[in-house]
Amino acid sequence: MKYAGKRIAMLLLTMVIVSFLAFAAFDLIAGNPAEIMLGTQATPEKIAALEAELGLDRPFPVRYGDWLAGFFTGDLGESYHYHQPVWELIAPKAAVTLWLSALSFFLIAAISLPLGLYSAGRTGGRLEGVFTVLDQLCMAVPPFFTGILLTWVFSLGLQWFTHGSFPGIREDFWGSMRYLFFAAVSLAIPRIAMTVRMMKSTVRTELQKDYVRTAISRGNDRRSVLCRHVLKNAAVPVVTFLAQTMAEIVAGSIVVEQVFAIPGLGRLLVASISNRDYPVVQAIVVILALWVVLAGTAADLVNQSIDPRLRLGGKG
Repeated sequence: MKYAGKRIAMLLLTMVIVSFLAFAAFDLIAGNPAEIMLGTQATPEKIAALEAELGLDRPFPVRYGDWLAGFFTGDLGESYHYHQPVWELIAPKAAVTLWLSALSFFLIAAISLPLGLYSAGRTGGRLEGVFTVLDQLCMAVPPFFTGILLTWVFSLGLQWFTHGSFPGIREDFWGSMRYLFFAAVSLAIPRIAMTVRMMKSTVRTELQKDYVRTAISRGNDRRSVLCRHVLKNAAVPVVTFLAQTMAEIVAGSIVVEQVFAIPGLGRLLVASISNRDYPVVQAIVVILALWVVLAGTAADLVNQSIDPRLRLGGKG
């Protein structure tokens, strides 16, 4: 419990630092939001009035303090461009990105873990050479290029989905999942290859250790030793790698959403940066950072429960 409390405290501290940096960065960026919103009608008097209305005339510490307090209460301010509460704007987009990330992560875990375990138990031969070539090929192809190929084959060719016509999760859940599946595949392919390689290396390292040879020499079946002991010892680096993968999926989804015309956080982030819609950009940056930090914290807590040595290290 003490270790979990420390990790949660570190998570909160990290998020405060990230939010401060995000708020400060956009405050220093050239360009006055009030002037951009007024466009050709901008005059010094109108700019000053709009700055007062938006609260931009207040000192930076006051604005940041109000924004931080609002973030923890669900009030993220109002969009400069869309003229609606930021949370109402990003909530449906965040749901789409979350489903895309979850579907991609499911594909990675469901395919790479058994495939990595299988390939770890087979050394040498032509099949391993084929696996190695495919692994390197999948890692070399970027998700956006895979997305273009999938769109060309399954949308323009086979017409399994209509590009640019995302049905909406609330309106058509299964239709949305079918649409997101192809984007999830493009995100998952290179990470499946990386996870398979990492797991194969980790499991093979464990198989060469003395406790495995001792267990097998005492008559234990190799498969039972692999399942009972090797997998448990290999779980910590695997869980950590999967947490990093989950964080990378969120970053990769920004690009993939552009390719598949998915109305998620990525597309909204790009549009908001172009429009200098700072409240929306700040909120999205902090939410994405929160996702990354939560993934790392969850991995640490899971590893701490798996490995007794980490539990001992977490005391005090």
